[in-house]
Amino acid sequence: MIIKRAETTAEIEQCLSIREVVFVEEQGVPISLERDSKDDKALHYIAFDDDEALGAARVLIMDDVFRFQRVAVLGHVRGRGIGTEMMRFMMDELADRPDAAGKRFFLSSQANVIPFYDRLGFKICSDPYMEAGIEHRDMVADIEISEAA
Repeated sequence: MIIKRAETTAEIEQCLSIREVVFVEEQGVPISLERDSKDDKALHYIAFDDDEALGAARVLIMDDVFRFQRVAVLGHVRGRGIGTEMMRFMMDELADRPDAAGKRFFLSSQANVIPFYDRLGFKICSDPYMEAGIEHRDMVADIEISEAA
C-alpha cells in the first residue's frame, strides 16, 4: 500500500474518480455538490495498492483547523484498513507542517462512520445535521505535534 499526496493532474483525476464512484454513484450525492471550487485550494491524497487507486481524500488548510473532506475508499476494498492508513498518514504529515501549531483536525462525518473517526481520536462537537441528504456530525481532534516539528 502506498499513500501519498496527489500532485499530478492524473493523480488528482484519480481522486475525483474515486469520489464520484463513492459519493455520487453509491450514495446518490449530486455531482454538483460533490465537485466544488474547493478542490483547487485543497491538498489531495491518494492510496494505491500495486498500481490501482483505491482511496482518496482532500484537506483544506484553514486558519485554525485542517479540515478533512471527501474521504473515500472503493467498496470492493473497504474493511482492509485503507481508510485508517490514509487518515493516519494525512494526520502525521499535517502535524509536521510548520503551520500546525494552534490548529486542530476537523471533519464533518456521515453519521454511520462516526465510530471509524472516533477510533482515530476524533470527538463529536455538533448536533446532527443534514448535508446532501445524509445525516452528519462535526468532529474534532487535537493535533499531536512531533518533536521534530
